[in-house]
Amino acid sequence: MKKANLPTKLCVTCQRPFAWRKKWEKCWENVKYCSQRCRRQAKSNSTCE
Repeated sequence: MKKANLPTKLCVTCQRPFAWRKKWEKCWENVKYCSQRCRRQAKSNSTCE
């Protein structure tokens, strides 16, 4: 797969696009966040409400 042809998604937290990575090969449909920082931020926001 060439980099230009990789699938992309929008991060649930920051709304930035991010591309498929090899480490997400088996769980790409479950990936929601572009980074650990966005994952932590989403969890901290949901527990405060």
